[in-house]
Amino acid sequence: MNGDAAPFGFLSLYLPLPYRVVILFTLGIWFFGLNIHYLQAIRIDIPLLLRYTRNTGEPPLHLSIYRIAIVVTALLLTNLLLFWSITHGDPDSVRDWQILPISLFLLIPALFLWPGSNWHRRGRLRFTRMLRRILVGGLDIDLRFSDILLADALTSYAKVLGDIIVLSAMAVTRYSSTHPHVDRAYGASLAPFAVALPSACRLRQCMIEYKRAKAKGLPWAERRPHLLNAAKYASAFPVVVLSYLQLTYNPEMATGMSIDKINRLWLVAVVLNSLYSFWWDVTKDWDLTLFTSSCGAAEFPFGLRKERHFVNAGFYYVAVGVDLVLRLAWAVKFSGRYTLVEGHVFLMEVVEVTRRWMWLFLRVEKEWIVTRSAHGLGILNAAEEGIMMNEYED
Repeated sequence: MNGDAAPFGFLSLYLPLPYRVVILFTLGIWFFGLNIHYLQAIRIDIPLLLRYTRNTGEPPLHLSIYRIAIVVTALLLTNLLLFWSITHGDPDSVRDWQILPISLFLLIPALFLWPGSNWHRRGRLRFTRMLRRILVGGLDIDLRFSDILLADALTSYAKVLGDIIVLSAMAVTRYSSTHPHVDRAYGASLAPFAVALPSACRLRQCMIEYKRAKAKGLPWAERRPHLLNAAKYASAFPVVVLSYLQLTYNPEMATGMSIDKINRLWLVAVVLNSLYSFWWDVTKDWDLTLFTSSCGAAEFPFGLRKERHFVNAGFYYVAVGVDLVLRLAWAVKFSGRYTLVEGHVFLMEVVEVTRRWMWLFLRVEKEWIVTRSAHGLGILNAAEEGIMMNEYED
């Protein structure tokens, strides 16, 4: 390796920022395919929940997702191997060959927008329409659960959206999007808006649901959760603003606040956002009783609930513990100071995508229980179903 390469390290030279963004996107596709595959295997009717009816001759939903993931992965690996074979870890070559990952950035959206009808077209079109809808905070009545899942998944990519703004700004300058040193001053004025976008979209969706509930004449007790959910997403905005102030702080400029005060306010905002989000995950998204007065009821394990689709109660406890740790860790996604350590940023982005993958199992399980009850199919009972997280037949 060139002697000049030493200060940059492996990540900067072999996985420049554009590739890290694509890797996170690809990982999300694989994780979603695994979610769908496993949940269908344990007899949760995912097509019913997502309102996705297969046409004659179409493969199972998880198989379609796997096929798309394989193609995206193949494109990524081919492009990355070519990049490595040309640059050999040389900083100047790494900076000069941004055309390769940029072409990958253009190719992947083209793959999803390809008009051909013989390659999962219906699923691709549905995904792009849903994405377009939720990016403005829309919420389809018939596809409500699908829209919410995708919008929630987008919040886990908040920092990635900020990365896209940064690398785009670097790409259109002579600095280069693949420069071994990521200069986040590029796009600094726009990145916070990208980071806040997913929370803003979910906030608008919550307000749409509140207005619909009010229009139906539902009582306050049934409308109130939508406002509480909206408050959760609104709590992310102070963190984003304070992180921007951390990143752009200039002691020579009269801001009215010292950096120490900004840091303290940021810490308070982070803790509130993380703990509120964790409470919502457990109490609302997963419908567990850990933080309610009925947590010690005799008819179910402590902190859980009577109707469960997974037999092993330990899975729920592990999920709660992991969610708490990763919620607190992922809070640094907004921190301007933390983004100066690129390896840590990438690690935390991977961690958050993994947390969302775990979260989705219990979120879908809860929705399935509610749906079965609403359709008169009976409430699931873990003992009757006899399903373990690690015991199922494909």
